[in-house]
Amino acid sequence: MKTTVIAIDGYASTGKSTLSKQLAKHLGYTYVDTGYMFRAIGFLVLQNNWLKNDIIAVTELEKALPALQFSWKEGEDAQMHMALNDRVYGEELRTTEVSNLVSKVAALPAVRAHLLEQQRSLSKASSVVMDGRDIGTVVFPKATYKFFLNAAPKIRAERRYAEMQAKGISGSLEEVLANVIERDRLDSTRAIAPLVKAEDAIEIDTSAMDVKAVFQLLCDHIEG
Repeated sequence: MKTTVIAIDGYASTGKSTLSKQLAKHLGYTYVDTGYMFRAIGFLVLQNNWLKNDIIAVTELEKALPALQFSWKEGEDAQMHMALNDRVYGEELRTTEVSNLVSKVAALPAVRAHLLEQQRSLSKASSVVMDGRDIGTVVFPKATYKFFLNAAPKIRAERRYAEMQAKGISGSLEEVLANVIERDRLDSTRAIAPLVKAEDAIEIDTSAMDVKAVFQLLCDHIEG
């Protein structure tokens, strides 16, 4: 069966997850949230005290990786959700502590190799919309459609802060902005699979656009 892969890459807090979910629902595709995967592993790093003096205990994490398996699990809402070892995580993955750690986790070669295999495996059965940092360049370099989202750091920080406030997650706007800037730096400069726009991706600056406008633009390109 021929399947379609839509890759949506871009910087943190550009609306990738929100748009990918909407697009997947609109098209009847499966949504694969790669950010969830890295955040879930980051959460486990914190839970297992594998972070000492801001340095990840790589050896301990690498030992645990083979046992960390992602799969689809039906929730109480009758929808399929991504689960790590049969547990579906929620807002605990959106804390400032996890956000500050996720780029460091994503820079580890062993973690990227482990998740690359699973990202491709989760996408075998159906057409997918997948968002992340390297979907169109590494995970699915031959994706059917590729998009790259960008926006000014201050705009992205304000969006993320508003989302955190709405969900009751603690943190200041200054902390969020600092996190956005640092994640940009780490994601763009890591040695393996750095954040970079695929040559054949359509770049969209969402700074002055709301979600509805960006969603319509994506649909126009896909449905033509």
